[in-house]
Amino acid sequence: MFTLKSLPFAKNSLEPHMSEKTLDFHYGKHHQAYIDNLNKFLESSEMNTWSLEEIILKTANKSEQSAIFNNAAQVYNHEFFWNCLSPKSEDRIISDELLSMINSAFGSLDDFYEQFKAAALGQFGSGWAWLVKGDNGLEILKTANGDNPLTHNLKPILALDIWEHSYYLDYQNRRGDFIDAVMKNLFNWNFAAKNII
Repeated sequence: MFTLKSLPFAKNSLEPHMSEKTLDFHYGKHHQAYIDNLNKFLESSEMNTWSLEEIILKTANKSEQSAIFNNAAQVYNHEFFWNCLSPKSEDRIISDELLSMINSAFGSLDDFYEQFKAAALGQFGSGWAWLVKGDNGLEILKTANGDNPLTHNLKPILALDIWEHSYYLDYQNRRGDFIDAVMKNLFNWNFAAKNII
């Protein structure tokens, strides 16, 4: 059975870019609900001893197991997302190795921000924007609903939740402002650098 892991930061430490009230709902209500739903679905299933990654990969694209996939993927996505955020200024410094990879893939860090924002804004409805690593280096991926890079054989490096519940209390319908705030002020590049390995 799965449990809600502690946040890697205090709930008020991301302000003013992400409020404690948003985290009360996003983490305390939405993330918890995905865990509760997943545990209910797994009560009498052989999958109740599997890892989230195993559950996601073995239920992806199977309509009869879509409820399990959706909740497992959202648990995974949120656990990953929280680690992509940090209030610490030292976590916003990009390592030379990662910056070189970004420059190679996107032209420059500013070009990456522009392309990442375009992908996040271009995701119609609920979903996620990702920086991922594939066979050809770094890429930007957008996924709908709970889908994630694992089902595309890609390694997640950074994630941004663009479901309305992640920003509506703070930004209303201004998704672009939310994307800018997270990219420029909260992305944890130290966490991203560890995922490159």
